[in-house]
Amino acid sequence: MNQLKGQTKKTRTKLIPLFLIVFLFQGLVLQAQDKATTAGVFDFETEVIDYGSIDYESDGTRTFTFTNRGRSPIIIADIKSSCGCTVPNYSKKPVMPGETSTIEVKYATKRVGAFSKTITINSNAFESRKALKIKGTVTKEKESVLLTNN
Repeated sequence: MNQLKGQTKKTRTKLIPLFLIVFLFQGLVLQAQDKATTAGVFDFETEVIDYGSIDYESDGTRTFTFTNRGRSPIIIADIKSSCGCTVPNYSKKPVMPGETSTIEVKYATKRVGAFSKTITINSNAFESRKALKIKGTVTKEKESVLLTNN
């Protein structure tokens, strides 16, 4: 009986630090969730646009659409692209909770071959830096073949 009491005491002393760790972790998770629920939250229809095979010098404009699923307005400070061949365009107005907005991306299709570019959004949203991607392959113009009769 005394031996059983000693084991119970040892088990309790081992469990106390474990409970403290779980309690602290839970507090951090709740704090992060609270921030997420009060900040603006990006909800993109897609975060990757695949152009597939696109013709040389064709229209390289595509649109990312998102909704603010948070409780505060999202203000986009700026958007940077990984290359000068990719130009983003966006509204400077705050995107209110529940509102939908777009980010237009124009890729210069004067370079033949595969491409993969990143567009980085800096904002006041919960995820303050958000990366979007575009990819595809620009194909060479088809050359016309003239047949001659000799």
